Amino acid sequence: MQCNRRQTLQAMLAMGAAAGPLLSWPSRLAAEMKARHSERRLIVLWMPGGPSQMDTFDLKPGHSNGGPFQELQTSVPGMRFSEHLPELAKLAEHLAIVRGMQTKEGDHSRGTYLVRTGQRPGNPLRYPAVPAALAKELSVSNASIPGYVSILPNSFINPPAFSAGFLGAGREPLTVGNTANFDPTTAASVSTTGRDKPADLRVDNLLPPDDLDAERIARRQQFWNVLQSSYGAASRGGAAATHETVYRRAMQLAESELVAAFDLSQEPDAVRSRYGNDPFGQGCLMARRLVERGVPVVEVSLSDGPAGLSWDSHADNFNTVKRLSSQLDRAWSQLLLDLKSSGLLEQTTIVWMGEFGRTPQINEMGGRDHFPNAWSCVLAGAGIVGGSTVGKTSDDGMEVTDRPVTAPEFLATLCRAVGVDPSQENLSEDRRPVKIVEGDAISEILS
Repeated sequence: MQCNRRQTLQAMLAMGAAAGPLLSWPSRLAAEMKARHSERRLIVLWMPGGPSQMDTFDLKPGHSNGGPFQELQTSVPGMRFSEHLPELAKLAEHLAIVRGMQTKEGDHSRGTYLVRTGQRPGNPLRYPAVPAALAKELSVSNASIPGYVSILPNSFINPPAFSAGFLGAGREPLTVGNTANFDPTTAASVSTTGRDKPADLRVDNLLPPDDLDAERIARRQQFWNVLQSSYGAASRGGAAATHETVYRRAMQLAESELVAAFDLSQEPDAVRSRYGNDPFGQGCLMARRLVERGVPVVEVSLSDGPAGLSWDSHADNFNTVKRLSSQLDRAWSQLLLDLKSSGLLEQTTIVWMGEFGRTPQINEMGGRDHFPNAWSCVLAGAGIVGGSTVGKTSDDGMEVTDRPVTAPEFLATLCRAVGVDPSQENLSEDRRPVKIVEGDAISEILS
């Protein structure tokens, strides 16, 4: 028996040595936390241009600032919002409205950077966008599945606000229909009901040319690997290392089963129609297909109209918001219904946000201008107390009168909702530890 015990101990030690530090308790704990995180998903509905809170989720009926829209009673007693969001009103038990957003940046570029990174613009450090940082935390070690997919991004307004910053090229989002080659002025329908065919969204160059068979592709990859291994592999850095990272990601994705998720033609026509044939509707359908296949963070932008700044309604605000609300209502409500029916809503957090709100006063062109002083964002799904409202604005909408919320506080709430500690640190390029975001979460709406 003594010999057997000795042999057993030796075998256990050998196994431990072979496994190395991965079997230590800190590593096991980290692995368990990663496994739990990997079950969570995040969908960001990005509203470029700054949506009018006064005409969506914080109406002021009866006031001269209110405009012509009426409030609609939702499925939650006491919660009311725009009459042009009727399908979302039926699902209000899943929504948490934050009506006390109060930020300091009224410029599109600066405001976008602040609400996406939690940092004031102008710092030389390349901060990552919070969706990219969360994708890092929620991803598993499966290189064939991108951690972050961005559909219809209008990143030209401030490219660093949409990037992975110091997290590196391997954490950059995979883009679908980037504005570099996607023209929303021709692809988006002015009427959300008059579009005959669904918008065609795709990842550029994801599939090989028709005249290139699998054997030739494999030979080219082998040749590329030979070249890479013989060209300063040990000391490669900078642009060369970035190029290799991007190239390998592209090859792995092209060979993965995830390719099918981008092919919306696999969906029945009736399903595609329920989301809306416009680009945003089809983007939300693609987001559903991606989270079903394990992509942790997906972003869809409602980039309709010139320059993709859909909600920048300095003129003709009410027709613009009515049209955009119709697209938003159809696609977001269907996304909620599908996720709920599949059980994925219990794992998926959805956030609706733009870079700021719009002025309560209506200008001489029937529009509303930039307004960061008092505006709204919405959270839904996993980690959120649905059917709740936080914050209040004055009767004229000019100021927050209860529970003001800063951009870092809102982003910290988003982190907590998906199960990530916002104080989690990453090392910047100068090896300095930097928190994902600094701010206190809104505990009232966290489940």
